[in-house]
Amino acid sequence: MGKRVAIIGAGVSGLASIRSCLEEGLEPTCFERSNDIGGLWKFSDQIEEGRASIYQSVFTNSSKEMMCFPDFPYPEDFPNFMHNSKLQEYITIFAREKNLLKYIQFETLVSSINKCPDFLTTGQWDVTIKKNGKEESAIFDAVMVCSGHHVYPNLPKESFPGLKRFKGQCFHSRDYKEPGTWKGKRVLVIGMGNSSCDIAAELSHTAEQVIISSRSGSWVMSRVGDDGYPWDMMLITRFKTLLKNNLPTAISDWWYMRQMNMRFKHENYGLMPLNGTLRKEPVFNDDLPARILCGTLSIKPNVREFTETSAIFEDGTMFEAIDCVIFATGYGYAYPFLDDSIIKSRDNEVTLYKGIFPPQLEKSTMAVIGLVQSLGAAIPTADLQARWATQVIKGTCTLPSVKDMIDDIDEKMGEKFKWFGKRETIQTDYINYMDELASFIGAKPNIPWLFLTDPKLAIEVFFGPCSPYQFRLVGPGRWSGARHAILTQWDRSLKPMKTRIVRGVQTPCLFFCLFKLLAIPILLMALCFVLIY
Repeated sequence: MGKRVAIIGAGVSGLASIRSCLEEGLEPTCFERSNDIGGLWKFSDQIEEGRASIYQSVFTNSSKEMMCFPDFPYPEDFPNFMHNSKLQEYITIFAREKNLLKYIQFETLVSSINKCPDFLTTGQWDVTIKKNGKEESAIFDAVMVCSGHHVYPNLPKESFPGLKRFKGQCFHSRDYKEPGTWKGKRVLVIGMGNSSCDIAAELSHTAEQVIISSRSGSWVMSRVGDDGYPWDMMLITRFKTLLKNNLPTAISDWWYMRQMNMRFKHENYGLMPLNGTLRKEPVFNDDLPARILCGTLSIKPNVREFTETSAIFEDGTMFEAIDCVIFATGYGYAYPFLDDSIIKSRDNEVTLYKGIFPPQLEKSTMAVIGLVQSLGAAIPTADLQARWATQVIKGTCTLPSVKDMIDDIDEKMGEKFKWFGKRETIQTDYINYMDELASFIGAKPNIPWLFLTDPKLAIEVFFGPCSPYQFRLVGPGRWSGARHAILTQWDRSLKPMKTRIVRGVQTPCLFFCLFKLLAIPILLMALCFVLIY
């Protein structure tokens, strides 16, 4: 074996890192503080400090064909959008199939990671762990941090005057597990992300009244996309990304807002974002609009102040006799075992080259895997991050100079502010990001060459969903089954729904989808031409 690599966390990012280390001939040791793999997706009735926590009803927002490990499709009978227990089952199957469990030390807490005295020459790290009440240290050639960013709740109580005198219950959404406790109660949910809307919609079936308080609103999307297919298989395509990035801003913004408002008019429901053109991650919730229509859930602006039993909103209205306030206000990025300056090297913001490497380190022997967000799924993103990171650690790939990395971070941050807003510092454009990482290791598919040599595959790769298999078509880690997986992805997405056959199952006609997409811009161009001439 080659260099010794410490991997912190055995969630999907940690498993991807173990597998990538093995592919590159490195020697991984993974430290997991709990007694099982899965990280965020391992449900527990108990709140465990230092671990991500989910509620019992969590389902995935990405469909199975878009969120698998790129050489390991889900069983074809798995549903497109999975309950957390089903995803945990897949993760366990993957870890066993790839023989990863033997590299994991369970119930082991990493308490500190420090540079060795000779770091300038060796790049090595001194990792201190605690297990069974005993503390020990070991030297590693590299560290891959895979502990996630849904662990340390952001609870901004100081931003809400009067909250200290509120007599009802008050807690972060991390502590929420199931709705039974709140039957017949009046509940206020602060925030408008996926967790807040999931929790509020679920509570609205049993609580007396539920209100969501939102400062800025949000777009709400359904998991059911065009013609009933999974939303991400229809939306996350290379062709649509090309259009979005090359159309004039005014047309791109108009097109985006039209797409977001196609299912229902957000302004009628009080959901309309303050800046609708920002590509912030939307909320995925199929139930929310219906609960608003039924009157069991309402949307209100930000809370101005609390009284002992009520909340007064910025529009002057009041929600009285509140039993519980749930803060679904997100999480902070914290790595208590690391010096904060490594990850947040300026203005307390995450400063990582390509969202992975701390640029100021004298040796490129630390990588953070999984600290990016996009419309794409976490599993394929972590897989590609880990593949590049292990090649850098091994020495196959090299990083630019510190100046060039800082310049790149600044440039990318400017683009993020434009597309996602100033608060979304870890948000990124999925396909562009994946292609960039893939190009570093020679795994980016060559689309023009594919059109010349394999037109059938090229059409599916360019116009169809940008599924994870595309990043195992070529280069290191190439998977011989990638082409077949791409050409049969629609079959696998339809398989679990074929429980009652009424007629021949239909897969999308990509050229018809293309025609629908371009019809309006073509008509607008034709109208302009007529008016000019």
